[in-house]
Amino acid sequence: MSQTAQTSGSVVRVGGVAFANHLPLALIAGPCQLEGRNHALEVAAALKEMAAGLGIGLVFKSSFDKANRTSGRTARGVGLDEALPVFAEIRESLGLPVLTDVHEAEQCARAAEAVDVLQIPAFLCRQTDLLLAAAATGRAVNVKKGQFLAPWDMAHVAAKVTEAGNPNVIVTERGASFGYNTLVSDMRALPIMARVTEGAPVVFDATHSVQQPGGQGATSGGQREFVPVLARAAVAVGVAGIFIETHPDPDRAPSDGPNMVALADLPALIETLMAFDRIAKT
Repeated sequence: MSQTAQTSGSVVRVGGVAFANHLPLALIAGPCQLEGRNHALEVAAALKEMAAGLGIGLVFKSSFDKANRTSGRTARGVGLDEALPVFAEIRESLGLPVLTDVHEAEQCARAAEAVDVLQIPAFLCRQTDLLLAAAATGRAVNVKKGQFLAPWDMAHVAAKVTEAGNPNVIVTERGASFGYNTLVSDMRALPIMARVTEGAPVVFDATHSVQQPGGQGATSGGQREFVPVLARAAVAVGVAGIFIETHPDPDRAPSDGPNMVALADLPALIETLMAFDRIAKT
């Protein structure tokens, strides 16, 4: 049994989905950027059908604003005002919990009205005011480890949320900077983060881990062919959840297309990961 799987730690419940290092694998999935109501509902419905068929807990993910894009001339998203009704509709009509990124403290309370998980982007993971504002909503807070942090640094990040009175914190590994336009995933980070955060659920972000930040000049590149490789490795270590951005046609997506998994390819990958997860937690 893996070190992470051995650490029972905390259970963070998001709707009907439970995230814990010792429980069966959960899934966070959806398109990188919210492209509009119809697109979001189409993808969310397909993911719900897949998750029900496989028997995996699902949280739908999409971003209303990609505030840290490489170039100021690239598409950022529909914005908070347009996104909130879409997130609320996905929750109500499909019964799926929803996760989205927040970038400013002022966004947290408004976003919390329509989503179940507030996600702190990796570049902002040490922004104390943002973490405290997210914690104050009472929603689950998923903090992505900055590419510039060691895994043990996440102890202080998670503590900012829990010491503010919110125990529902999840920490996510998404790779570390390794030279120019490159990330590397150190699988030791997964059990280390579980240990230093006293058992907070650990999620592995398989798609951003294969991103090549700024690798295409004005946009980021990626190597989606390595998503299954890293995802299998992480799940074999033992994690609470897997984070995978997906799109019906990644090559036409407005952001992060090179590292997103095609929606049609996702069921087979998730089925494989669930089999790895069962072995890791035996």
